[in-house]
Amino acid sequence: MRSQSALPRFTSLLFLLFLPSVFPSTTSSSSRPRWILQRVPVVLPQNTELRPAPHFLSPARLDVTSSCDPECHKRAPKPSYWDLRSLLAYETLHSDGQLTETAIGIYGYNPNSNTSPAYSSGSSGKTERSHVRRKRQIFGHDGRFSIAGQNFLLKYPFSVAVKLSTGCSGTLVGDRHVLTAAHCVHDGKNYVKGAQKLRVGFLKPKQRDTQPSSFFLPSNFTNHVEGGPALYAPPTNDKMKFQWIRAKRTHVPKGWIKGNANDIGMDYDYALLELKKPHKRRHMKLGVSPSAQRLPGRRVHFSGFDNDRPGQLVYRFCRAGEETSDLLYQHCDAQPGASGSGVYARMWDGRRRRWERKVIGVFSGHQWVERQGASQEFNVAVRITPLKYAQICYWIKGNFVDCREG
Repeated sequence: MRSQSALPRFTSLLFLLFLPSVFPSTTSSSSRPRWILQRVPVVLPQNTELRPAPHFLSPARLDVTSSCDPECHKRAPKPSYWDLRSLLAYETLHSDGQLTETAIGIYGYNPNSNTSPAYSSGSSGKTERSHVRRKRQIFGHDGRFSIAGQNFLLKYPFSVAVKLSTGCSGTLVGDRHVLTAAHCVHDGKNYVKGAQKLRVGFLKPKQRDTQPSSFFLPSNFTNHVEGGPALYAPPTNDKMKFQWIRAKRTHVPKGWIKGNANDIGMDYDYALLELKKPHKRRHMKLGVSPSAQRLPGRRVHFSGFDNDRPGQLVYRFCRAGEETSDLLYQHCDAQPGASGSGVYARMWDGRRRRWERKVIGVFSGHQWVERQGASQEFNVAVRITPLKYAQICYWIKGNFVDCREG
C-alpha cells in the first residue's frame, strides 16, 4: 500500500505537470507557452559509399564524460558551412553488417545567422553548480517516479519509451523509428558489441497486472488516456517482460564519430534506428528545441530504463539550467541505462488547438569536469537544433518536403 507520506509529494507532481489541462479556464490562450513553427534548412543525402565492416568488439558505454563544461562549449567557434557538412554526414549500419557513409548537402542555411536562442542567451539562467562531488547522477533527493500498471505503461506518453539491447533507452519518433544516443551503438571509434544485431524492447506487463490501488488520479493524467478514470498503481516486484523487434538500419552522424578526439563530440550524441517492422504504438513528434526560458516552468521531462530499477520504467522532470546552441544542462535525477531517452516538453499547438508533447533532445548522460581541483557535475541532453531536426526528419520521412517546419 502506498504510504501516506508519499501522497503529498505525488499530488504536487500532478499539480505541476498538468495545471494547464486541469484548470483550463485559468490560462488564457495568449499566455500559454506555445510551439513556434519555424522554417528549417534542408539536409539532403548526396552520395553514399561502402565502408569497411565494423568490428563490434567493445561493450556499449552507458556513461559519457567530457572535460568541456558549458563555458567551454560557448567559447567554441561556430562551425562553418563546410564544417557542418562534415559533421552532419552520417554512417548507416545495416543489419547484415554492411556499413555505408553518406555525404550530405545543406540548403537554406546561413551559418552566420543566429539560428539558436542559446547563442544570444549568454550566461543568463545559469544553473547552480556544486563544487562538492555528489552521488553519481542523483542530485540531492531522488526525484524519480517508477511507472507501474497497464493503465500507464501502455498509454501515451510513457508508451513511447523503449529499451535497447545494448542497455540504453530510446524514444519512438516514427512508425518504425527510434531516437537514441549515439554512444549506445558507437563508442566514437567503432560500433559496439551487439550493434549489428541490435534489438528494441517494448515493455509489457504480465497478464496478471498489479492489484488496483485506491489512489485515483485526474482522468487526464496522461492527457491522452481514453475512457475511465486513470489509476495509479504503485511499483511491485513483478518482473516485466519485453517484446523485442530487430533494428534494420542505424544512422549515426559523423560529428559523433569525429568527436572522439575533441571536446564537442557530445554535441552529436544522437542516432536513429529503423526497425524491421512497424510497431503499433503512438509515437512522439520531433520538435526544434526552444530556449530554456520558453519552456513551461523551464521544465524538461523524460522516461527511461535506469539500471538501478530493473524492469521498471522511470519518469522524471526537472528545471533546465544552462544551455549552449547544442546542449541543455540540467539536474534531472538519472542512472546509467536512462541515456538515449527522448527529452520532451509539453506546450500549446496553436495550429491544432491542443497541448502537445514533442521530443526536443536526447539525454546523453552524466557529465563532470574538473576545474582548478573542484568537481562540477551536470546531466546533459543534446538539443534538436534546426539542422538536426532536418536530418533526423529526413531519416524518418525519406523526403525533405515533410520536414520544412519544426
